[in-house]
Amino acid sequence: MTIKDIAKEAGYGVGTVSRVLNNNPNVSPQARQRILEVIEKYHFQPNTNARRLKQQTAQGIAMIVKGTHNMLFAQVLVELQAQCNAAGYSSMVYYIDETDNEVEQAARICAEHKPYGVIFLGSHREHFTHELTQLGVPCLLMTNSAADCAIENLSSVSVDDMSAAARMTDHLCALGHRDFGIIGGFLDTSQPSAARLSGCLSVFSRMGLAFEASSRYVAARYTLEGGYRGMERLLEQCPDVTAVFAFSDIMAIGAIRALRDHGLRVPQDVSVCGFDGLELADYLIPRLTTIRQPAQKMAERGVSILIRCIREGAEAVHELIPYQLVEGESVLTINNKEE
Repeated sequence: MTIKDIAKEAGYGVGTVSRVLNNNPNVSPQARQRILEVIEKYHFQPNTNARRLKQQTAQGIAMIVKGTHNMLFAQVLVELQAQCNAAGYSSMVYYIDETDNEVEQAARICAEHKPYGVIFLGSHREHFTHELTQLGVPCLLMTNSAADCAIENLSSVSVDDMSAAARMTDHLCALGHRDFGIIGGFLDTSQPSAARLSGCLSVFSRMGLAFEASSRYVAARYTLEGGYRGMERLLEQCPDVTAVFAFSDIMAIGAIRALRDHGLRVPQDVSVCGFDGLELADYLIPRLTTIRQPAQKMAERGVSILIRCIREGAEAVHELIPYQLVEGESVLTINNKEE
C-alpha cells in the first residue's frame, strides 16, 4: 500500500494525503477524516525518512514587516504569531526598510520557502498590483485597507483611517481648537497618512477652517525622531498652533519632547494627540490622547480570514475593525470655542 493507493481509495489527491500525514492544517475536516479512515483500514505506515524530508521543506506563514520603528506593528506582530501558532501554523518574520519593495520580498520568500500565506505589515500601495496573484498563495494586508486594489488573493484588515482622523479632529474642534498642525507620513507612499489627512480636511471644510497644508502638514518617518523634527518644523512655520495631531503615537511622543525642549508645555501651551493606542501612551506624562487600533482583534480577524483562504480557497475579504478615541491628558480645552 502506497500513498497513491491511499489517495485513490480516499478519493483525494496525493498532495492532500501528504498534508494529512504531515499534520498540515491546510486540509478540510471532511478530507482529513476520510483519509485517516483509509489509513487506519489498511494500517498504513508512511516512510519516515520521506516524511522527515517533507517536513523540512514545509513552511508556515510569512510575515513581512515594513520598518523597524513602528511599535503598533510590534504589538500586532505578537498577536499574529500567537494566533497562527494556535491554528497550527509556524510563522516566519522578515523585516525590511520603509523604502523597500515588500512584494518583491514576498516573491523571493515564496520561491525559497513556499509559505502557505503571506501577511504584510506596512505597505506602499503602488507595489500591490495584480501581479501579486503570481505568488500563488493567499495574502493579507494588515492595518491598511486593500479593498480598492481588487486583487483576488489579497485580503485586508484595518480601521477606517479617514473616519478615525475625522473623529479626532472633531474632538479637538469641540474643545475650542482652530489652529492645527499635523505630523504624518509621506503622502505619496503612505496610504494611511493620506486617508487620515483627508479625514482631517473634511472636518476643516465643514467647520470653515483654513488649513494651509504646505506649512501645517509636515511629512516625516514614523519614528520618534520624525515626530521631533516634524514638531520643530511646525513651530518654525506656524508658531500660532494650539493643537498638533500626529498620525502615530511614536511621532506624538517625539513631538512632545520637541515642545518641551523649546520651553513649551503640553497641554497648557500646545495640545498633542496621536494615533495607534500603544500601551506606552498610557504611561506617558501627560497620558496621550489617541485613536486606539485594537491589535488583538485585528490579528484575530486577520489570521482567521487568511487561514480560511488557505484551507478553503475562500475569496478575499476586506474588513474594518472599530477604533476607539481614548481621551488622555495631552489635550486641553481652550477658550476660543465658537458658539
